[in-house]
Amino acid sequence: MVAVINTGRSIRAIFNYNENKVSMGAAKCIGEGNYPMDAEDMSLSFKLNLFLKQLELNENVIRNSVHISLNFDLSEKELSKEKLMEIAGTYMDKIGFGRQPYLVYQHHDAGHPHIHIVSIKVKADGSRIDMQNIGKNQSETARKEIETQFNLVRAESKKKITTIDLKPLNIHKIEYGVSDSKKAIAGILNAVIPHYKFTTIGELNAVLNLYNVSVLQGKEDSKMFLHKGLLYQIIDADKKPIGVPIKASSFHFKPTMKALEQKFEANKKSRVRDMKRVRNSIDMAFLKNSNINLEELEKKLLKEGMAVIYRQNPQGQVHGITYVDHTTKCIFNGSALGVQYAAKAMLERCGNVRVKPDGNKYENKMQKEEGIKNPAFISEKELQKIIDSILQPKYTSEYIPASLKSRRKKRKRKGQSDN
Repeated sequence: MVAVINTGRSIRAIFNYNENKVSMGAAKCIGEGNYPMDAEDMSLSFKLNLFLKQLELNENVIRNSVHISLNFDLSEKELSKEKLMEIAGTYMDKIGFGRQPYLVYQHHDAGHPHIHIVSIKVKADGSRIDMQNIGKNQSETARKEIETQFNLVRAESKKKITTIDLKPLNIHKIEYGVSDSKKAIAGILNAVIPHYKFTTIGELNAVLNLYNVSVLQGKEDSKMFLHKGLLYQIIDADKKPIGVPIKASSFHFKPTMKALEQKFEANKKSRVRDMKRVRNSIDMAFLKNSNINLEELEKKLLKEGMAVIYRQNPQGQVHGITYVDHTTKCIFNGSALGVQYAAKAMLERCGNVRVKPDGNKYENKMQKEEGIKNPAFISEKELQKIIDSILQPKYTSEYIPASLKSRRKKRKRKGQSDN
């Protein structure tokens, strides 16, 4: 169990926050402490007014409200309402709030089970409860004792488990409406931005899109773009926006454009040594099978911990490609790795395969009709020879007018006489 304690200046704001969650169906008031009647029998005004009346006993207490969340392990989803109320009551007793009025809300807007407790710091006699170091002292002691008493998963045991790196197969995509949008987006941003090496918004978007999140800059002539504003939004499987976008500045860790630009510069240097791994993985895939197609290439790279992201127009024509290496946490636009790893070259190496708007692949029309197999990959040196031979100009006398020939000679003689 993990306990988080916050204090505030407005009990009304904290109360409204939880009750708004209830009205949206994302939470439920499951009980109360030291109220004259059960929670289900009280009106909203009665719940709030009891807090307000007791706070009037000592108006000198500025930060007078308390908001506590008790967070449980994912395996403890089946904790009953009665058990949660018993845990809440025990916790409040142990931290010195056992005689204070409090309300308990069970929230359903996150991936893990948790409850919120709303209370105040002013006692019934008007004195103030001292909360200095309460988190380190009373709360920490209470947490450990409650874990033992109720046979809960211990927070220490969870800390000892090594954090699993973010990979495309073990991180859940955001599902709109299943959890609180801002918390869900913040969770993905916290897993990506500090750890992945990207140098453009496009590269950042490539990995965020894997988890149904998109970062928006606005059109180049928009006020938001010109003032370097950013929005983060949930997207669906078709990359269409869902819900309300959230300003970058509203997240506590501030993933703003200014902060990202600093990372762009740092990442340009730190990711250079990891380019070779991506190039080698792509080249090895073709070395083992020169007739490989896009789908087979993606599968081979996925085994190496890499994702291939295409940028395409509505007609399915690919105009860009990005590689996300989850092992080294590097994101590369194809052209950054070299011309032969950019979208056009990769399509040619895979037999000019295009991508349908729905994401599926199909061979080009000529290959499909004539049964032509994907051509074997030609080395860069051989390819350059072919290009040079095609582009090499061939001049013969019959194509040069006599007037031009004589004019050239005259210029030459004139130049020599001047010297």
